[in-house]
Amino acid sequence: MDWKAVSPYNPKLDLKDCYLYDTTLRDGEQTPGVCFTHDQKLEIAKKLDELKIKQIEAGFPIVSENERKCIKSITGEGLNAQILALSRVLKEDIDKAIECDVDGIITFIAASPMHLKYKLHKSLDEVEEMGMKAVEYAKDHGLFVAFSAEDATRTPIEDIIRIHKNAEEHGADRVHIADTLGCATPQSMYYICSELSKHLKKAHIGVHCHNDFGFAVINSIYGLLGGAKAVSTTVNGIGERAGNAAIEEIVMALKVLYDYDMGLNTEILTEMSKLVEKYSKIRIPENKPLVGEMAFYHESGIHVDAVLENPLTYEPFLPEKIGQKRKIILGKHSGCRAVAHRLQELGLETSRNELWEIVKKTKETREEGTEISDEVFKNIVDKIIK
Repeated sequence: MDWKAVSPYNPKLDLKDCYLYDTTLRDGEQTPGVCFTHDQKLEIAKKLDELKIKQIEAGFPIVSENERKCIKSITGEGLNAQILALSRVLKEDIDKAIECDVDGIITFIAASPMHLKYKLHKSLDEVEEMGMKAVEYAKDHGLFVAFSAEDATRTPIEDIIRIHKNAEEHGADRVHIADTLGCATPQSMYYICSELSKHLKKAHIGVHCHNDFGFAVINSIYGLLGGAKAVSTTVNGIGERAGNAAIEEIVMALKVLYDYDMGLNTEILTEMSKLVEKYSKIRIPENKPLVGEMAFYHESGIHVDAVLENPLTYEPFLPEKIGQKRKIILGKHSGCRAVAHRLQELGLETSRNELWEIVKKTKETREEGTEISDEVFKNIVDKIIK
């Protein structure tokens, strides 16, 4: 049996050498109320490495001494992933990153008119000069350098092209289009990336999308369509305000819907999701796409009948591909097939009439407000089977 069944009208994306850089340990930790311990950061980093991700943004070294210790512990683990750190376009920030033995930095400064006027109180020329000095300084120290113009999606396209082209000329390996407010549409992300790609010679474009309107994942994909090579993600989509592009959704949307496989170990996605849920204390909604507890639950009798014949009738792909499990739930909408399936799992045999009575009583019990747990179901069965 095939492992997936999606719309035949989905386009197959002709992408080459695209990759992820995960920022769960930096932007994810900037979620209000989240603060990972040293050991938690290390464990999450190891799990991301097990996923076979290319780059891990491990933190923001200038924040604190403890942050630097955490990052240095991660860089000392000998992981396969490249370890990056965030820095402002300041020498002191870059020096702190260098002390952590990272492979590279993501250095940033705002470029939008809004931020220039009300936050930085500087001109674009001043900001550009600061950014280029930072890029040069980091490159002189042998680092991988990604330059990010914060709030890029609210920045005039000519300024985006100017500052990122200049960053490339000063040695930046990658330049980022940051949708800092999550206020871009897929079409605008495509436009910005496609226009910028026309003016770059070798630097990759990366996209960093926030999820304020629920567009982070599709905006990231449209960035790739526009010529970007790298996508910023977080586990479970945690991050500032409404969060970032969820790694599990990006990876599986590309693999399942667009037929583009990044070569990642997707079978640990659910395990990784639960790990970050535990340490961040941000509960995953039960119906969250892919990794939510109920993402592969079935109750409706019509659905269950079909799923028991072939799961792909009501599942776009097999849950085992991401370490998930299918579950048949008994309730108001259950039919004979679902109840018979549960009886078989319990090793119980019934007559046809008894089965009908169990189905009827199961529906009634649920409509009375009681969830059909295993214990409740067994009590129903015990009262009917004499």
